[in-house]
Amino acid sequence: MLSVGPGDHAVAFYQEDELAGLVGEYLQPAICGGGAAVLVATPEHRIQISSWLSGAGVDVAGAWAAGSYVLLDAGETMNRFIINGQPDAAAFWETISPVVAAAGSKPSPVRVFGEMVAVLWDAGLPDAAIELEALWNEISKQYAFTLLCAYPAAVMADDRHSDSVAQICCAHSAVVGAPPGSDKAWLPG
Repeated sequence: MLSVGPGDHAVAFYQEDELAGLVGEYLQPAICGGGAAVLVATPEHRIQISSWLSGAGVDVAGAWAAGSYVLLDAGETMNRFIINGQPDAAAFWETISPVVAAAGSKPSPVRVFGEMVAVLWDAGLPDAAIELEALWNEISKQYAFTLLCAYPAAVMADDRHSDSVAQICCAHSAVVGAPPGSDKAWLPG
């Protein structure tokens, strides 16, 4: 089980068959604890994670109706603040602030899972992913929430990206897993 504390910004490197369980276990305490869970993911992953939560006994439809489980499409959300392949800070704040503020109106905990950074990385925009991680760190100074980002381990393993991967790891307070074939210790900066 992923261990995160209030205010953490963790990153996980995952195998595809691990994502739903990893994220479901992370979000479940927020939903079941009277807080809020925000899931910003691709359509396929939203379905998988919601199915995992349902299988774990979470009333997903009821949590969604109560505002305790917020579902956002990663691509649609990014379209609101990615300009010319880079995050626009003001547009990011305009897009994400209302979401985390609404989630924060629930009793804690508030947990956010985002895979927009992985979508950017997959699109060949690692610098944009790194910048987006920095924007998440900035917004976390204004709002109380715990954030989990995740990247498919296989796409992060390319040695040509080792500096970018190190920057990603340093942008987080906790790192779960490591890119396959990596002999480096990926520690938060």
